[in-house]
Amino acid sequence: MKKLKQLKPIRGLRGFRDFLRNQGVLTLAIGFILGGAISKFVSSLVVDIINPLLNAALGGVDDLGTKVVHVGGSIIHYGTFLSNGIDFIVLALVVYAGVKLAGMDQEQIGKLDIGKINAMSGVVKK
Repeated sequence: MKKLKQLKPIRGLRGFRDFLRNQGVLTLAIGFILGGAISKFVSSLVVDIINPLLNAALGGVDDLGTKVVHVGGSIIHYGTFLSNGIDFIVLALVVYAGVKLAGMDQEQIGKLDIGKINAMSGVVKK
C-alpha cells in the first residue's frame, strides 16, 4: 500500500485558527448567546410579572403598551416607553450583579454566608 502524503496546512486557515484562539472569539460568542438568553428571561419577567402589577396600579389596563396620550394630532405611546424602560433597568441590574459576581475572586466567593442568603430568600436547607 502506498502511504498517503500528508496534506500541507493551508496558510490562511492557520492564521484564522490562531486569530480565533488569541482573540477569545469563542468566549465572545458564548457571551452573546448567554446575553440573548438573559434578555429573553428579563423581557418575560417584565412582560409577564412586572407589567401586570403596574397595570393594576395604573387602572387595570390589560396591556401597558396600550397606554397612550393624544397631543394634537399625534399619539404618544408612553406605555410602550415605560415597558421598555423597565426592561432596560431590570436587564442593567442583572448585568451589574453578574459583573460584580464575576469580579469576585474565589476567596471572596468562599466568604459569602450562604445561610444568610438562603434565610433571606426563604430557602430551607434540609
